Amino acid sequence: MSNGPVIETAGLWKRYEDVEALRGLDLQVPPGSIFGFLGKNGAGKTTTIKVLLGIARPDRGEARVFGQTPSGRDGVDIRRRTAFVSDEKDLYDYMTVAEIIAFTRSFYPRWSADLEQQYLRKFDLPPGRDIKRLSRGMRTKLAMLLALCRGAELLMLDEPTSGLDPAMAEEVLQALVGHVAAQESTVFFSSHQLAEVEQIADHVAIIDRGQAVVSGALDDLRARYQRIQLVFDNDAPDIRVHAPGTHRVQRKGRVLTVLSAGGGGAVMDELRGYRPSSIDVSSVTLKEIFLEAVRTED
Repeated sequence: MSNGPVIETAGLWKRYEDVEALRGLDLQVPPGSIFGFLGKNGAGKTTTIKVLLGIARPDRGEARVFGQTPSGRDGVDIRRRTAFVSDEKDLYDYMTVAEIIAFTRSFYPRWSADLEQQYLRKFDLPPGRDIKRLSRGMRTKLAMLLALCRGAELLMLDEPTSGLDPAMAEEVLQALVGHVAAQESTVFFSSHQLAEVEQIADHVAIIDRGQAVVSGALDDLRARYQRIQLVFDNDAPDIRVHAPGTHRVQRKGRVLTVLSAGGGGAVMDELRGYRPSSIDVSSVTLKEIFLEAVRTED
């Protein structure tokens, strides 16, 4: 596997009439990673995926997958090496489960019959059932089977656990983790389920209004962000923290809470000057980082 990024974008712009879907998007997806791609509806996630698959052409900037340009001649090779599962989980309703598996298998020389049988059992998929009679959750699991068995180097997934109950979602998540470990593949997936992203992703990017506002290894982001809570003997002072890295300051009674990123030491030095009776520092969740990253200023 190459040491270079599997996916890389630099200064990517895309406009649809009067809407700028992407505004200088920069991304780097390391090989062998499980990369969570996060953002509010309309942030530019779907447009990014379309550009990476060669379905849409950027107006400016560059996108590369496996070091190749999706919108050029290399697009066919990229799609051959990539398995994409859309949010709609598009399937042929007139086929049975077994028929669509056989149909899909015929296009992929690297198809794994062993994985096919493994996921038929794990996902409890009935081979003889018509696809039109499958529940949304079963359709999702079938789409995942078709993606996982074809020998793809890159799995690009849009809301992979949509329509699944918690038990089914856990099956799919664990299948992804095991697949990356066993097959040395890379997973790039968008999701609104932040707890699931935090459970399996090792890298994330948060996109807002067409730009990556937070990106990096998840452990590094957790280490960078911290919540600092100060308790005072009387009402907390109404202050403005000037130290770099300060994201938000909230007052409630005797308690002052500061969200900091990357400037914890300088923030702490400044806050100690207000002589609180106690200071507590704790880590934050991916959800808190996400909400802060996409927060609209009043």
